[in-house]
Amino acid sequence: MTKYLKLLRVEQWVKNLFVFTALFFSGNFLHTNLFLGSFFAFIIFSLTASSIYILNDYLDIEADKKHPEKCKRPLASGAISKTKARVLFALLIVLVVISIALGHSYFHFNLFKFPAIILFYFLMNIAYSFRLKHVAIVDICIIAIGFVLRVLAGGYATGIPISQWAVLLTFVLALVLAIGKRRGELINASISGKTRKALDGYNVLFADVSLSISVTLGIISYLMFTLTPEIQDKFGQKVFYTVIFVVFAFLRYLQQTLVYNRTESPTKIVYKDRYIQATIVIWVFSFLLLIYYK
Repeated sequence: MTKYLKLLRVEQWVKNLFVFTALFFSGNFLHTNLFLGSFFAFIIFSLTASSIYILNDYLDIEADKKHPEKCKRPLASGAISKTKARVLFALLIVLVVISIALGHSYFHFNLFKFPAIILFYFLMNIAYSFRLKHVAIVDICIIAIGFVLRVLAGGYATGIPISQWAVLLTFVLALVLAIGKRRGELINASISGKTRKALDGYNVLFADVSLSISVTLGIISYLMFTLTPEIQDKFGQKVFYTVIFVVFAFLRYLQQTLVYNRTESPTKIVYKDRYIQATIVIWVFSFLLLIYYK
């Protein structure tokens, strides 16, 4: 069972929590029907993402065998056969289609926009798996767009509008994580050799400059988000002070990336770095106070 969970990369489902963005910032997190709708959208996005992970691993078996960490993946190690991987991939697609139909019936998902987001994410990542992951800059932009689609999916699943600043912030945040990952891969490549073709279009200096630009844009985007009239009307002027937590989190991530070279897998940062975990918890708690107890 464990090997199948690894193939589905269930630990990566944490990324799909961005689906709850619209619900959280709308102040309706305790609204049962909207919460269940967002949760159902989270499951659909997670199953879709897992199908892409299977496809990606299937296509990268030979390359993964040469990677010091990826060689342990179920397909690269031979723990799961190619035939079983194909069957599981098809099963996930069927489950996604059925789940979208159920989401529309029980939670009134937007019949056009929500399926369109899922389909676009799926097709975009198929193109990524076959070709675009080898194209520098395009590869990290696709990753960032994927996070924006998660946010939009949550909005279309609940009918809650999304702030343009929130969309830009999501894109930039994902871009920071993607660039940090590429930088970590570059550092490892200098030791064990390149295992990703797109790395030919990067070097450490370019990654460092790109990170600096993206982090700056991210902080500005969040600052503008907190200063928009509708956000201040909803949360009060004190929402501005949550910028402190965002700045700290970005700086901590930069430290892990530039000083300790620990960011080849951004998800591991979320699971292991106590400072970033504490900052996220405090930030979420602050918003809960602003939303529900102002």
